Amino acid sequence: MRFLDDEDANDPMLSVVNLIDLFLVIIGMLMVVIAQNPLNPFSQDKVVVVENPGEADMRITIKDGQELTRYESNGEVGQGQGSRAGVTYRLDDGRMIYVPEE
Repeated sequence: MRFLDDEDANDPMLSVVNLIDLFLVIIGMLMVVIAQNPLNPFSQDKVVVVENPGEADMRITIKDGQELTRYESNGEVGQGQGSRAGVTYRLDDGRMIYVPEE
């Protein structure tokens, strides 16, 4: 039993259609793998993601349950009222020590 005639066997469009189907299946599998990844930061309830820390275009995204809040830097220095709370020292090994003032 023959499924294709001789003229259909030489049609290059059949190969292209089969490649497109194959790529769609691969893309679908990759999307499932990404969604099920345990290292996905948005799979947890409370997450803070900092993009470009210390840069002028820094963004902070906070996820608390189903609520997403995004803070974007505008490049200006913040200001406000407050008082000095203590001193922070960086040790030689990179650790930070905070010493509160009395």
